[in-house]
Amino acid sequence: MSDLIAKTSIDRRLAEVITPVIEDLGFELVRVRLMSGKTRTLQIMAERPGGGIEVDDCARISTAVSATLDVEDPLEDAYTLEVSSPGIDRPLTRLKDFEAWQGYEAKIETTELIDGRRRFKGELAGVEGSEVLIEIEEGTIGLQYDWLSDAKLVLTDELIRDVLRQRKDAGEVDEKQFDEIETIIDGEGED
Repeated sequence: MSDLIAKTSIDRRLAEVITPVIEDLGFELVRVRLMSGKTRTLQIMAERPGGGIEVDDCARISTAVSATLDVEDPLEDAYTLEVSSPGIDRPLTRLKDFEAWQGYEAKIETTELIDGRRRFKGELAGVEGSEVLIEIEEGTIGLQYDWLSDAKLVLTDELIRDVLRQRKDAGEVDEKQFDEIETIIDGEGED
């Protein structure tokens, strides 16, 4: 289990319990985090193997995961369960994510200093073996996947436009809504 999917020991334990449930429903676990606060929140991000997830899917996952957590009981205190899609500016938690989102801007953080820095921002350039390639100002560099502590896409107009176009092509977005959103992104129609 990657530390990017489940960072802490409790997150990893929760991932062990919920991953089979999510996979049995035909989805993949993208990330799990138990967040503290006034009320603890168990945040689960999931998607179909080819990408995407709908609200009804999140509800199905929530119901199934809740039942399993009630039986397994890995958490002693009360918590709120939140199941969602990874979103447009999604976390990149699996090696395949870095390849799938090649060509888009990302922010990557490493656990250790690499050439005096831990944070890298640039265009994803794919994967080579177990290295994530990213084009930064100095050129393309490879970062071992095991070195990464956090990674996510940067929300850009290009990313929004391409994700909406993919959803439109898949029939998930109404054509009229898409045209209206695209017009706003292109800078037209603003007040």
